[in-house]
Amino acid sequence: MQSTRRTLPQLFSDARRWFEEGLLSAMEAAGTTPVSPTQVQLFAVLDEDGTTASELARRMGVTRQTAHQAVQGLIAAGLLEQAPDPASARQRLIRRTEEGERAHHQAGVILERLEEELAERIGRESFDALRSALEAAWGRPPSPSS
Repeated sequence: MQSTRRTLPQLFSDARRWFEEGLLSAMEAAGTTPVSPTQVQLFAVLDEDGTTASELARRMGVTRQTAHQAVQGLIAAGLLEQAPDPASARQRLIRRTEEGERAHHQAGVILERLEEELAERIGRESFDALRSALEAAWGRPPSPSS
């Protein structure tokens, strides 16, 4: 008999999708430039002073090609720009434009509202426990020999 209990990675995926759908829906309702979930993720891992495309790919856990496509879409939408990297003549930094900064700020406000909504739905104590567990240092994943 097969278990119907879902794994934690499946539950994390559902939770992430809940936040992404809420964020994208609210931003669309506010008239913000539409973006994809991958582009939302890219914005979330972008440093204030800019980040290289290869570092964005690493942080997102995607291929450089996927990160590059997301970057190009956001540049075309006027939310990101490329600038020379002072640390490397061969690299370019990806950073937010003024419009991108506005959208990033707006997304932060929406995410705070979504967190409050979640706390109301599941209870403040459960919400705080969830946040605490996710903020805890988990260490490196175990190796196959562990």
